[in-house]
Amino acid sequence: MSPARPPAPVPGRPPAPRPSPARAARAATGATGRADATTQDAGTRRDDKPSAGAGTPGSDPRPGTAPVPTAPARPAAGRTATSVRPDARRPAGDPRAVAGRTEPPASSGAVVSTRSIARFAERARARRNLARRQIGYVVGGAVAVAGLAYLVFFSPVLALDPARVHVAGAGTVVAVDQVERVVDAHAGTPLPRLDTVGLRDAILDVPGVRGARVMRDWPRGIEVTIVAREPVAAVPETGGDHGYALLDEDGVQVGRVDKAPSGLPVVDVPKDDRRTLDAVLTVLHGLPPALLAEVADVSAHTQDTVTMRLRDGLQIDWGSSKDTPLKVAVLTTLRGSKAAKDAHVIDVSAPTLPITR
Repeated sequence: MSPARPPAPVPGRPPAPRPSPARAARAATGATGRADATTQDAGTRRDDKPSAGAGTPGSDPRPGTAPVPTAPARPAAGRTATSVRPDARRPAGDPRAVAGRTEPPASSGAVVSTRSIARFAERARARRNLARRQIGYVVGGAVAVAGLAYLVFFSPVLALDPARVHVAGAGTVVAVDQVERVVDAHAGTPLPRLDTVGLRDAILDVPGVRGARVMRDWPRGIEVTIVAREPVAAVPETGGDHGYALLDEDGVQVGRVDKAPSGLPVVDVPKDDRRTLDAVLTVLHGLPPALLAEVADVSAHTQDTVTMRLRDGLQIDWGSSKDTPLKVAVLTTLRGSKAAKDAHVIDVSAPTLPITR
């Protein structure tokens, strides 16, 4: 039989590519295998058919013939015979044996090692544990902050105790009990919430208080330091009253007495003449304490004619409130000299040219 010739090329169409020898050989081998598999399947089916009388009781094979053993059918080329499920042959502890699923064969390339699965599971557990710890830290921190805020701002642990209030600097004109009553209005308020500025303003309204400072005294007290308006002069009251108004250095009345105090000078100035009164008070404020204690009374008709009388009877013509430090120095020097020993009047209104007489 002569080999078949390839078909002649069709005009106008490019010739079909000729297969390589290796591909042709593989194609022939595949065709042969498929033919053999078909023949083998047919023979197997024929062998599986029982002969007449075979398998029935009392029947014998034909005399003179012996039964021919039948060889098991070989699997066709390119096929895999699987009579048992792959996962049924694996031990029960194998992670690859999954109920109802069969792991793909090794030839498919989807291979996962047992160690990798364990590492993945361990990493997943670590991520879950880390997330739980982070949530726990956040919740615990929030609870701690809320508890601390309640303890500091709302609980009675740091509440103001009226028994632990200390008042200092009241002097002689400020009533300490009035200051304490102002503070007692805030009793029970936690110190972190206590409005010290508002409390200081309320204390400034107490008569005789010139300045105040409020400081917390942990854990439950406060300290109140007062700058009192100390009186520096007693001014006779006008009208039908015969008392004296006590004035501080700013001219603010801090008290009233029926009789002139022995330690304060009595000021005699024109009625409602604020400028003259301010000049007198400025002079008294600038005197040293020792000299101020010797002043018995002060009079002035204008702000430039301030005159003082000491308790020993010496008259000091002071003039205006200017150059008070220089005038104090000159007066101190003259009083210690022999020239002013018998003098009754010392005029320091012009401190560079003092006069004694």
